[in-house]
Amino acid sequence: MRRELAIAGGGPAGLALAIQAARLGITTVVLERASYPVDKACGEGLMPRGADELSRLGVPARLRPGDASPITGIRYVQEDGTAAEADFPRGERGLGVRRVALSAALLEAARAAGAEVREQCAVRGHRRLRDRVELATDAGPIEAELLVAADGLSSRIRRDEGLEAPVPLPPRYGLRRHFRARPWTSRVEVHFGRGVEAYVTPCGERRVGIALLWEDPLRPLEPGADPRLSFERLLSRFPALLERIAAAEPDSLPRGAGPLARAARAHVLDRLALLGDAAGYVDALSGEGLTLSLLCARALAELLPRALAAGATAEALAPYERELARHFAPYERLTRALLFLSRHPELRRGAVAALARVPGVFGTLLRLVA
Repeated sequence: MRRELAIAGGGPAGLALAIQAARLGITTVVLERASYPVDKACGEGLMPRGADELSRLGVPARLRPGDASPITGIRYVQEDGTAAEADFPRGERGLGVRRVALSAALLEAARAAGAEVREQCAVRGHRRLRDRVELATDAGPIEAELLVAADGLSSRIRRDEGLEAPVPLPPRYGLRRHFRARPWTSRVEVHFGRGVEAYVTPCGERRVGIALLWEDPLRPLEPGADPRLSFERLLSRFPALLERIAAAEPDSLPRGAGPLARAARAHVLDRLALLGDAAGYVDALSGEGLTLSLLCARALAELLPRALAAGATAEALAPYERELARHFAPYERLTRALLFLSRHPELRRGAVAALARVPGVFGTLLRLVA
């Protein structure tokens, strides 16, 4: 089989690209190792720009009300209850959406657009040749004019191509679980605790997702305490949050990810491009991951016709490298700033307390980010 475009990985980034490529008339196949709907450890919140991208793809109409909630802003909450909060500007809305619901909706949209999506079909290896890419997959050999690696944080294709780059950050990890509870706010909440953060997202009429993020090593609360980590032990560092969901039944099993930070030496080669988490990631603390993936999928889709016509060379794909850098830079700056504050609690407490006293400043900062 030969296609113009083969996408390794059918997560949000890969499916968003497939929808747009198929709409352009590009023969597209998505190769996903799992069965749909695909679940991943994810904060499940999209900033307004990300929600707008989903609307362009026709995804919101395919979501059930029980699987998604509008997000109106951000709230940072400290150990003593001090909170800095603000709404997105101009009445804009983000979206909190259950990952499996997003996966199912994107899959439906991709197939409706004409993309071929193969489930339980992992890419086992590939060779880039002058005029094509040859892929060994669970469904047999496939040829494509361009291979896009959207195969996640631990991208095998990025590693096999020698594009893995060192990350000068301590390893960070995440655990996420859902609870059957009516969201108590339409804002995403980031709770800061001792050595760990809780990222709380409304993602349905009666569902709240909680993602716990921490840096390795994480010391036990007390000398002699059990050093093994669990969702429950980490959540116990947030008494007020624990009280909020005390009567709520779990709505999913804990799911983890990490190390979170990843980097690539380059994002395009002849007949190859990296997309989504495979192209690099800093941390989930800023909540920009899904939005960044969708914006970069659009940037790549828009140049595909010209790049394919020019042989999908690194030179033809260079505009995507530049667009990816343009989108990634503000995400990286914001996330590294938040991580710096997280690692320096005294500075963070002072900064959040100041923003709480002058909410207009926080609103201005949020406007710049959103």
